[in-house]
Amino acid sequence: MRLEKGRLAIIGLLRQAIADAVHRVQQRRVEGLVHDLAQLVDMAAQDERLIGITPAMCDGSGLNAFSEKYPNRYFDVGIAEQHALTFAAGMACDGLKPVVAIYSTFLQRAYDQLIHDIALQNLPVLLAIDRAGLVGADGPTHAGAFDLSFLRCIPNIMIMAPSDENECRQMLYTGFQYNGVAAVRYPRGGGTGAVVDQQMQAITIGTAEIKRHATASKNKQKIAILSFGSMLTVCLEAGEHLNATVVNMRFVKPIDHALLEKLSLDHTFIVTVEENSVMGGAGSAVMETLQTMQAHNKPLIRTLCLGLPDQFIEHGVHETMLADCGLNAEGIVAAIARQIT
Repeated sequence: MRLEKGRLAIIGLLRQAIADAVHRVQQRRVEGLVHDLAQLVDMAAQDERLIGITPAMCDGSGLNAFSEKYPNRYFDVGIAEQHALTFAAGMACDGLKPVVAIYSTFLQRAYDQLIHDIALQNLPVLLAIDRAGLVGADGPTHAGAFDLSFLRCIPNIMIMAPSDENECRQMLYTGFQYNGVAAVRYPRGGGTGAVVDQQMQAITIGTAEIKRHATASKNKQKIAILSFGSMLTVCLEAGEHLNATVVNMRFVKPIDHALLEKLSLDHTFIVTVEENSVMGGAGSAVMETLQTMQAHNKPLIRTLCLGLPDQFIEHGVHETMLADCGLNAEGIVAAIARQIT
């Protein structure tokens, strides 16, 4: 009798575990719908050269609709990231325009192929980089903490970071139209709820946009917060609190030199914010640009780079993880306040 009760208890626990696992998978699918690559269907309808490639990430990267609509133009190469990029390079050499849907953390495995097979030949390959930034419960093995750092040093590559769902759509279109290597990096999870424009329009390459202008203030400090990608919402909150200019940078490479020069002339403090390692990331690109300007007798300006720290971030709730890294509105305000007081 006891054995039977024990067996039933174990079966009950297993059923509950399976149900919980199914719920988590379904929840991830719902969260990922914001950045569903179903829009590749629209792009493929306009250009028969578009080819979709993924290393065993069809469901996770949202390629289901594309694979069903264009099965002969969809290739799942399995868990072989290096092959995915070399395969894309070969297709690009043959006149096709591949889109590689890949997680940021797994792109690391194909770094050599990206440099030697794609970038060196300046081939028209679009990298749709999912799971950029922290990934909550998936933990450090799946966190896309380094892609901006390891991508921006590669010649012949354009790098974009959208702030919302519509910008993601337009950047993917921009990258596909670009006659060279392009990367669009976007986070896992829900977006801002932006209305998605069904019409696809290319964004002018290397241009940022000012989302908030600082108003006249008795405070001698005039702050400009430069937001990269997913950080725009919290940067706008911080900007309201500090009466700061807030810029949606959009492009990590090429960076908007003209706007940076303008901001350096009429602001006293520039702050960069990114969901990427602060070492070698987008903030470093800004610092390098400002340094070049100063070499040409432009005025010196105070700077602060905020991003992910030099450590692996363990599992957790995404919002809490960002807060722990100082990448919520309160953390940004506090970091700036420490510098100007």
